[in-house]
Amino acid sequence: MPGGAIVAVVDGGYDSYDTERRILAPLGAEVVLRDCAGDAARVAEACADAAAVLVRESPVDGRAIARMGRCRAIVRYGIGVDNIDLAAARARRIYVANVPGYGAEEVSDQAVALLLGVVRRVASRDRAVRAGAWNVSRREKMYRVAGRTLGLVGYGRIARAFERKMRGLGVERVLVHDPNVPAADGVELAGLETVCRESDYLSLHAPLTAGTRHLLGRRELALMKPTALLVNTARGALVDEAALVEALREGRILGAGLDVYEHEPPRTGHPLFALDNVVLSDHTGWYSEESVAELQTKAAEEVARVFRGEPPRHWLNRWDA
Repeated sequence: MPGGAIVAVVDGGYDSYDTERRILAPLGAEVVLRDCAGDAARVAEACADAAAVLVRESPVDGRAIARMGRCRAIVRYGIGVDNIDLAAARARRIYVANVPGYGAEEVSDQAVALLLGVVRRVASRDRAVRAGAWNVSRREKMYRVAGRTLGLVGYGRIARAFERKMRGLGVERVLVHDPNVPAADGVELAGLETVCRESDYLSLHAPLTAGTRHLLGRRELALMKPTALLVNTARGALVDEAALVEALREGRILGAGLDVYEHEPPRTGHPLFALDNVVLSDHTGWYSEESVAELQTKAAEEVARVFRGEPPRHWLNRWDA
């Protein structure tokens, strides 16, 4: 790789980028933070002279890719690449890669925490005790976890880690909806309607694509039991948020634990904020000190592979040689 190559980091948020610099400096690359704060026009400007782009949430759309005169790789700090125009990058022969192996333990921990927070009414109990309430258990119904049915939409690394942890809590039956999984030991493969209808806990682990947007809408939510819980640590737009608010407000499902939203951050006064049967977090499921270090290392290593003339290990927008 010729000296002076710019690796543009278009989203801030990490304490430092020393890890990326350590990995890429020997290849003559300069890592430069150009925080675009989700602004597509700023991304296009920031990437114009870059030999590689490292991105978290900001959109890398066709307009930005069209301006890339030197870019050889776009690497997502994370798993989902719905914010990157894969086809436009393929047309320009720009590699797109992600880091699928990181954070499975953290995200699955977050899913368990959200589920238990809803099941055991942790957030509302906290508020009640702080306000002076005591011994008010029967005001909000709770149900035992052991013996329940877990439904998983998507069955990748995170879903399997979540299943393992929920098995430890006594979940008895596991239903899986994932068209990419032909068979799996210890679980029952089922259609989405069956998973919605029969699950006590429904947890989403699918990628966001054109085909999965609003995968759970009014129809699917109407199939769920009135005692069922929804957990989403994947992508907010997998769920029709307006339909979910209606179902929660009207008590047609018991509750939800959400780490992700259709639009992030959710607007001030979002109707979810007024509901007591929801536990919310700020798309933080991926995070631990260990996962950040792993993520930064693996993302930089993908760029390094491309600079050495190799394809990335997790190449997503493949083209014919």
